Amino acid sequence: MTETVAVDLDRHVYGQADAPITLVEYGDFECPYCGAAAPVLRRLIDESGGMVRLVYRHFPLFTVHPFALTAALAAEAAGDRFWEMHDLLFAHQSRLTDPDLENYAAMLGVGSVTGESAQPFQPAIAADYNSGVAAGVRGTPTLFADGRLYQGKVEISALRSALGMHH
Repeated sequence: MTETVAVDLDRHVYGQADAPITLVEYGDFECPYCGAAAPVLRRLIDESGGMVRLVYRHFPLFTVHPFALTAALAAEAAGDRFWEMHDLLFAHQSRLTDPDLENYAAMLGVGSVTGESAQPFQPAIAADYNSGVAAGVRGTPTLFADGRLYQGKVEISALRSALGMHH
């Protein structure tokens, strides 16, 4: 029997930790649709009055996005600056090479986020990815609202009505 390390799939929570509604996003930092969704999801949480929290999970589509995995590792390696790194990566999707990633790390004042420094985070990303595969995720972004697949558009009004929020 192999030793497995328990990985917390709710490592990255944006919003109130105790919000009654949980939105889980499976994302890929090189995916243009995820890049477009990021500010929408931010706004949804920011304007939810503590009702909704966003959990980000990695789903790097490494066969089509050559930098997705190293970008995910860099976000993990940024530690408690995860969300700031998340925003930088989505803002600069065409610049995700290792030197770019180290540049963003320097901007955030964190240490190295590539190579050896990032390797320990492989299991966490694999756990996210595998949980996505098990949940039927095929592409990104894939959103789950309280465990149910959300199939609407990633737009504020559509998300609000799906989550039962009336503004």
